[in-house]
Amino acid sequence: MKNYQTGGSTRTTLLSLGLLAVSLLFTQCKKNELSKVEEQAPAPKSAAKVSLTRSPTSGFLYGHGVNLQPSYYNNGNVNFGWSLMKSYTKIKTVRIEVEPDKVNQAKSWISQANANGYAVIVTYHRVGTMGSDNTAYLNDAANWWRTNYATLWASGRFTINLMNEWGSHNISSNAYASAYNSAISTVRQVYSGAIIIDIPGWGQETRTAADAVKGTNGTRINDANIILSAHIYPNGWNQGRNRTLANADLDEMGSAGRACMIGEFGNQPSGSANWSGLVNHAKSKGWTVLGWAWNGDGGGMNMVSPSWAQNATATSFSPSGYFNTVYNLL
Repeated sequence: MKNYQTGGSTRTTLLSLGLLAVSLLFTQCKKNELSKVEEQAPAPKSAAKVSLTRSPTSGFLYGHGVNLQPSYYNNGNVNFGWSLMKSYTKIKTVRIEVEPDKVNQAKSWISQANANGYAVIVTYHRVGTMGSDNTAYLNDAANWWRTNYATLWASGRFTINLMNEWGSHNISSNAYASAYNSAISTVRQVYSGAIIIDIPGWGQETRTAADAVKGTNGTRINDANIILSAHIYPNGWNQGRNRTLANADLDEMGSAGRACMIGEFGNQPSGSANWSGLVNHAKSKGWTVLGWAWNGDGGGMNMVSPSWAQNATATSFSPSGYFNTVYNLL
């Protein structure tokens, strides 16, 4: 669950207990000793060295980290508070959500994150499209990457998260696989590295994602260089299993034999999922986990104060009361 602020008005994305979900992050976690998932394109000459560790069974693992959502504040011209972030050394990775009209601003965000030594995930994010099964939205994201990848890559090294939270709780594994096969083929015209794909149902339908990778119901995701990403919140719901998100659901997602991660986690909205236990279970499996959010949430899930929603031109920050909720789980 995330709160989005656009042009001064606050839009809250509420995931209801029958249609809502949870899930995983981007640390190239692998279940079996499958092939390593690595960024394959050459690093740009100006890219800073990023923090990566290697696991003998999981390939390259991006360190744990935090999300950033700067698009909605001061036209994306915000101060990230890098000096404060660097004082908290468990933060190794940043996932930056980018609205499609913020390409120029995103170049600066990527450059800054690289310069400060962070591994970077860049996510196409478009308000109003999350949880939709409309393939046009996913194709728009793929075409955006085809158009803008080279420009963004020139600013620094990053891994592509194709689109934030595309696909509903109701989408079939065949429809999900077919849509992503088309979108991935478009992105592959310009990018050969690992592609993170959010599992459907706002990042909570682990069974659907696993079936799509395995081709259980007939159609499979053909590209093997992908990372499945789940999003974990207290109201996480796995409709495919008709239950609150559970550790067994993360295990099922991992059984697909692809790298897995928790792309987002946080403690709101209220619900019965053991969200912190799920995050710890993902970590025990070697998955990267990314907290929501360092800054950019339209509500109370900001690790620093002031939030950009409170003061979009702030230049100095301090840890908020929410800070340890995320940091203690990294």
